[in-house]
Amino acid sequence: MTNFQNELGECVWVKPQNAVDNEFAVPFGARVIRTEKTRTLIANDEGKQFWVPAEDVLKSMHITSQQGVDDMITLGDLQEYAILRNLEMRYEKRLIYTYTGSMLIAINPYQTLPIYTNREVTQYRGKKISELPPHIFAISDNAFQQLKRDRTNQCIVISGESGAGKTESTKLILQYLAAISGKHSWIEQQIIEANPILEAFGNAKTVRNDNSSRFGKYIEIRFTDAGKIQGANIEQYLLEKSRIVAQSRDERNYHIFYCMLAGLSKPELTRLELLENSSTKYHYLSQGGCLQLDGKNDAKDFADIRAAMKVLSFAPEEVWCIFSLLAAILHLGNMQFTATVVQNMDATEATDVVNLQRVALLLGVSKKALATALTQKTIYVHGERVVTSLSRDMTIEGRDAFAKSLYGAIFIRIVERINMTIDTKEKLSKALNTIGVLDIFGFENFSDNSFEQLCINYANENLQQFFVRHIFKMEQAEYEQESIKWQHIDFKDNQEILDLIGMKSVNIMSLIDEESKFPKGTDNTLLEKLHVQHGNRSIYVKPKSNQAALFGIRHYAGVVMYNPNGFLEKNRDSFSMDLREMISKSKNKFLVDIFPLQLPYDTMKKQLTLSVKFRNSLDLLMRTLSAAHPFFIRCIKPNEHKKPNLFDRELCVRQLRYSGMMETARIRHAGYPIRHSYRDFVERYCLLLPKLAPIRTLDCRQVTEDICKQLLTATADYQFGRTKVFLKDVDDTYLEKERARIVLKSIIAIQRGFRRVLFRRQLCRYREAALTIQKVWRGYKQRRDFLIARQGFHRLGACIAQKHLTLHFTRLRSCVTHLQAHCRGYLARRAFKMRQQRHKDLQALRASEELLVRQAKEHQQADRERQSRLGANAAVVAAATAPKPPPRAVSTPNPIVTQAQIHVRERPMNMMNGMNGVNGVNGGNGVNGVNGGNGVNGVNSMNGVNGVNDVNGVHSVITTTKIEPKQPEKQEPTANDDNYMDEESSKQIVDDVFGFLDEADVSSPPVVSNVRAKSLMFERELRLKKDIPIKLLSRPVNYYEAPQRQVMNQMRL
Repeated sequence: MTNFQNELGECVWVKPQNAVDNEFAVPFGARVIRTEKTRTLIANDEGKQFWVPAEDVLKSMHITSQQGVDDMITLGDLQEYAILRNLEMRYEKRLIYTYTGSMLIAINPYQTLPIYTNREVTQYRGKKISELPPHIFAISDNAFQQLKRDRTNQCIVISGESGAGKTESTKLILQYLAAISGKHSWIEQQIIEANPILEAFGNAKTVRNDNSSRFGKYIEIRFTDAGKIQGANIEQYLLEKSRIVAQSRDERNYHIFYCMLAGLSKPELTRLELLENSSTKYHYLSQGGCLQLDGKNDAKDFADIRAAMKVLSFAPEEVWCIFSLLAAILHLGNMQFTATVVQNMDATEATDVVNLQRVALLLGVSKKALATALTQKTIYVHGERVVTSLSRDMTIEGRDAFAKSLYGAIFIRIVERINMTIDTKEKLSKALNTIGVLDIFGFENFSDNSFEQLCINYANENLQQFFVRHIFKMEQAEYEQESIKWQHIDFKDNQEILDLIGMKSVNIMSLIDEESKFPKGTDNTLLEKLHVQHGNRSIYVKPKSNQAALFGIRHYAGVVMYNPNGFLEKNRDSFSMDLREMISKSKNKFLVDIFPLQLPYDTMKKQLTLSVKFRNSLDLLMRTLSAAHPFFIRCIKPNEHKKPNLFDRELCVRQLRYSGMMETARIRHAGYPIRHSYRDFVERYCLLLPKLAPIRTLDCRQVTEDICKQLLTATADYQFGRTKVFLKDVDDTYLEKERARIVLKSIIAIQRGFRRVLFRRQLCRYREAALTIQKVWRGYKQRRDFLIARQGFHRLGACIAQKHLTLHFTRLRSCVTHLQAHCRGYLARRAFKMRQQRHKDLQALRASEELLVRQAKEHQQADRERQSRLGANAAVVAAATAPKPPPRAVSTPNPIVTQAQIHVRERPMNMMNGMNGVNGVNGGNGVNGVNGGNGVNGVNSMNGVNGVNDVNGVHSVITTTKIEPKQPEKQEPTANDDNYMDEESSKQIVDDVFGFLDEADVSSPPVVSNVRAKSLMFERELRLKKDIPIKLLSRPVNYYEAPQRQVMNQMRL
């Protein structure tokens, strides 16, 4: 936040911007930067500048609002927005405590501050409130000092919303009182140890707070005359029992259930039939969906609770009985019921035998008695007992009511047990002075307000009246101290609201009690009676639509609409007589002891309702507070996100209104809201009187009287006290306007003279600047002309040199062009001759190839005819010699054709002699004696050389073999013979030998060496004397189907 005093500009109050429909928007402080006719430029507390209409600037800010004060009673202009700004300024400085008289405003910092150490305890001990900065220890110490000095009872009332820090403030007060009470004793430790137990059984996680107190408590600490703690007593108010059976989203049940499941040992859990230690397994604990809290160790807290119970003298059997009843409540929540029909009437059966047995065992009753009490209802009509069956919904409602009553009775017994330990009132005959600490819920206004909110707001209305009367007394005390007449001051309190809710006859609480006792009373009939009885009152609000089942009340903090659904059931605060009768017969003595004994014929008319109990306890509390000197602590929650250093203005305004802080301003406005000390008044308004001496030499009171008499009207209402002047708003506004007019006139005169000086100074600067510019320009112009002339001479020389170079270059280029033309002609002619010679060679080669192909075809045709004749002769011989016709084996001779590359120019004679190298094979009388009749090798070969065969236009080589003389007949080789080779192996050999023909590029010279290597490999294979099938040797190789390869810079033959 900007420190306005360290910056220029007047501090003013400005209307809230863009907040037409927001009831919690209040004016904010700002600093004026510049003003125009219709608008003003301002800077807010964050330093942001923006324009606002001139009429939105309300008035000047009082000097106390600019600086910030520790005690807001000293604010010169005690308004709602002034209180809010003062709190915001201090919160940003981490000053969370602020006084308003004897009332302390405490803002939750949501972080741990080092201001609660032993140093602070020693520092604030024995000091008055105004001597040191605001602190909760100062309130506690002043209450303690007044108790010792005046021998009167003191009380500290702590209020605020959930999450504002009420519980922590209560603990700090108790710790401080225990620290300063003298010699530490066991009773002080017991009082401090009572707090963890009450938090475990009475606090729960809500949407707004992780450790919200769901009950009100008044802790009364008794002191001896020497100031030593002698004992204490705790009163509890309005425990929220509905949380036992239902929780809203992101909320938890009471802490004790989760601590018990996490802290009990396995044998103890087994003994309590809690076989599942997870909270998700229990209906009463898992409805909110929040099972764990960040930074909270349930097991450790349970150990602290057990230790605190030992300190407070809880017997081990008593502690175990409490845990047993808590376990019974969890098992009750898990019980399932089945709807049925008996004699045409709705009935219910308890079919969950396991949980029924567990609850009956923990309560010390029989299983049958428990099932009967839950599913049946007994009423007495004219002294006769009538038993009826309950529907499933009614049974579940009865079970939940029993669980709520059971937990409420446990909580009351725990508080009573703590009081038995720490309360020593009965042991002493002498009355002791006390300091009471009231930790009670603040004003509540939710979207759905029920019976609990009505009771809470009724209690806050009583506390508000108590607070207003105390503030009015403080205001009257200040008037008396300043010798101001105050008899004419009138202020209206909230007594009318208290009469409507619970004081006058036919009030809302009495109508709720009356309707609760009627057998046919319902929530709708209650709403109708409320509309009839109070519909014409101004503070009673009817819903806008008749269809809405709501009613409203205009509380001091605003209108609250209540939903009457469930009012009667919550007000009865009881369960069925059958369950009470079952409890009276229980073997569990602790269970019987915590429920008061009632006769079976008691009716609802003889039982006290919850509203009656609450009003009785509230009346007792108000009498106790009225008999004591009060101190008030208002706890404020700065934001909804639980984050430090974040101040939500609208949220804080709402809480200030709900806490009753604005009543202080209202009371002051009923009297004299504006107050100035005489010296401050003269310093601010001395300019209204001309020709005054220095202030240090003046009588400030006399000057103040002169200013008021000369400037204010005769009918103005103002008074002069001993140290202050008291003004009304109207008079203060008039003085501010006059001061602003004179200040503005003086400012204009100062501005006129100052502007003349600035203009003359600026004119002199302009003249000197003009002379300097002229001097510099003249020099620049001469230098520029010289540079232009020099550049012209340079360009002229460059043009002459350019002409010489151009002429030389033109001649050289002409010579080079002629030389290039002659070279290109020579190269073109030589290339043409080479292409012509190559064309002639190709034509000759093609003619020779065609001749070779024709000769090869003729030789092949002759070989075929000769082989046919030899085959016919062999067949005739075989038919004549063999007794039986041998198996027919005919093989068609095929020429063996391979691929090779032949250079025509180097080996012309070999190509011509290759015509004689055609080999014919007779398949009938050929290799290995296929024809068993003559067994003669039928291989005829000729001496020759390689021959070229061109088939289908593709280059090939016809390899011929030499015709050997006839050899003796050999047997057909078998598989065991070393020379035997099967067909597949033969195929592999032939593919290895001739496979290069498919891969090699016939146009490339390296293929010649590859052909030679393959031929040598083939000869080595033949020297192994292995038999190769003739059909493999005679298999033609079609190397024309091989993919064509791209040949670069080569001529293909």
